[in-house]
Amino acid sequence: MTHDVAEPVRRAALPLRGEGDLDPLLERIGDSRFVLLGEASHGTSEYYTWRAALTRRLIEEKGFSFVAVEGDWPDCHRVNCSVTASPGAPEDPADVLRGFGRWPTWMWANEEVVEFTRWLRGHNLALPEDERVGFYGLDVYSLWDSLREALAYLREHSPDEVESALEAFHCLEPYAEDPQTYAEATWLVPATCEEPVVELLSRVRRVSVGTGRERDARFDAEQNARVAAGAEAYYRAMVRGGPDAWNLRDRHMADTLDRLVGHHEETARAPVRAVVWEHNTHIGDARFTNMAKGGMVNVGQLARERHGEDDVVLVGFGSHRGKVLAARAWDAPGRAVPLPSARPGSVEALLHDSDVGPAALFVFPPAQEQPEWLTEVRAHRAVGVVYRPAQDRMRNYVPTVLGRRYDAFCWFDRTGALTPLHEERADGAEDETWPFGE
Repeated sequence: MTHDVAEPVRRAALPLRGEGDLDPLLERIGDSRFVLLGEASHGTSEYYTWRAALTRRLIEEKGFSFVAVEGDWPDCHRVNCSVTASPGAPEDPADVLRGFGRWPTWMWANEEVVEFTRWLRGHNLALPEDERVGFYGLDVYSLWDSLREALAYLREHSPDEVESALEAFHCLEPYAEDPQTYAEATWLVPATCEEPVVELLSRVRRVSVGTGRERDARFDAEQNARVAAGAEAYYRAMVRGGPDAWNLRDRHMADTLDRLVGHHEETARAPVRAVVWEHNTHIGDARFTNMAKGGMVNVGQLARERHGEDDVVLVGFGSHRGKVLAARAWDAPGRAVPLPSARPGSVEALLHDSDVGPAALFVFPPAQEQPEWLTEVRAHRAVGVVYRPAQDRMRNYVPTVLGRRYDAFCWFDRTGALTPLHEERADGAEDETWPFGE
């Protein structure tokens, strides 16, 4: 590392020791309505802890309306009911998080998320019911769970629609809740369950909407029906390969985020503002990576395009070495494994070799004012739920223009693994998504 390269990096680094050191990032966020917070892995404690610290400040000081995460809608809705103190919901969000069953459970069933959600419930209990901060899942995987939730809603609110709505469930029944089996079947035979699953959404939307909790229940049911439709399309695209499955998933997450904003705006007294927690590969603008050449879009790119760069702040996270919670294969148990020193020439190696300290915050200047180290293409590590340390330097890097992929970056030289709530159960069936299980 030459002095000429390291010096501008050190000048840009701001020490990150406590929550007060986030002030420059809060200033950069300003009045932006969308703050997307990343992670270089799904299994690193520091990423979750610092995202939570920043999110607490955004909620307390800037009135952010909800947190949306890379998680399943039905599971996260139960967390939402707990943190907003809905009638009948568990008082301790940990009781809900322990029930997360779809692999990899450690993404949300961990002590770091428990700490944040307990704080969020305590914060909400001091607020009027209609001002409480929600916690939602954006993802598309929960095909059968979402079908069950939508059907349960129709049974209670529109029994006459249930028999017809059951066609979607009967169509998918032969596949024993195995999405890969369903996807492979549609590849071999051009018959799908798309029509009855989409029709389920139509039937849910016919239910008259009320106010208050009735309105929220209808939104939940409609979102479950949308997830089921999105998941059915996703699994069909997945078996065909190419960028379509990735794009379906990220467009679904971006659409869900927009629907959540619209739902809150119908009753909000102040501008609706959202915090998003997802992997860097979802929140860092895909146009400034090699994903764009592969025909892929992502949530960060879509948010900027839909809402304008002034209203969207993208924050990446990364580290040089340590430990990470991950699995050696799809459906295998999660284990704390070594995170080796970053590949030479990578973003992570640059920050480590520049000696910016154990943790640092970078708030990037406007594109036209950025130094060369922010505008050049460098490899940037991405660790998924499936991770093999021995192959790290060969597989786990995404070519990136750091200063345009993100608006800010949180850096940790050495990181530790998440603390899961329970042992992993290998009962998931989703195939690995690009890149490496993100």
